[in-house]
Amino acid sequence: MTTLRPLRFPRRRVSPTVESLTEQLGALTRERQDLRTNDASAIALEQNRVAIARAQWALSYALIDRHLPKPAAAQSAA
Repeated sequence: MTTLRPLRFPRRRVSPTVESLTEQLGALTRERQDLRTNDASAIALEQNRVAIARAQWALSYALIDRHLPKPAAAQSAA
């Protein structure tokens, strides 16, 4: 059984945007539909499922980062 772990993005200044993650999730969903249509193997479906779950995880954190109020110290410095 595969376990979900946080994506390990290389340290960089720019994190994936909500929009880019949404596009990635759409592409993975379309890929899953194609896999099912073409009777893909269980392994291919599982790899796609894990990729979708990771993309959803990353998207949820990107949305939290976008909408979570910043700490008071950060707001006064801005």
